[in-house]
Amino acid sequence: LMSLPLTAGFRRSMRLCRRKSQIKQQSCYARCPSSCYGTLAAPYEEVVRYQRHPTDRNRLIILVGPAGVGVNELRRRLITNNPWEFQSAIPHTTRVQKSYEMNGREYHYVSKETFENMVYSHRMLEYGEYKGYLYGTSIDAVRTVLDEGKICVIDLEPQ
Repeated sequence: LMSLPLTAGFRRSMRLCRRKSQIKQQSCYARCPSSCYGTLAAPYEEVVRYQRHPTDRNRLIILVGPAGVGVNELRRRLITNNPWEFQSAIPHTTRVQKSYEMNGREYHYVSKETFENMVYSHRMLEYGEYKGYLYGTSIDAVRTVLDEGKICVIDLEPQ
């Protein structure tokens, strides 16, 4: 899980933090020396159950995987089964709008110049090219979902 601002990284922990403690609810930070978290080569990531406080904003969930592993299907099922809780951000594209599509429903249709300006001004969370057209998800589109009180779910294919 990742929360906005999008510049925050994942916390790293060392294997040493996984050992059993006499105080079971003591945090990993309390059990390990602070130098444990400064190690760049730490191969383990601390995994803790996330419990959202009612005053906390919802988070962005990014599902990452190569084509064919099911991240798109997982995103679709999350939204279909819990539409009051999950929603996708509406992506931007430079391709021509089809007759049955509506701007702001399937995509935000923009010119190539507008799309490139969004990229250069760091307003795109992710973007790529497919069949000569640009596609991407803007930070504003993610914030729109979060401002509606929903968890934003997007899927990415690493390139």
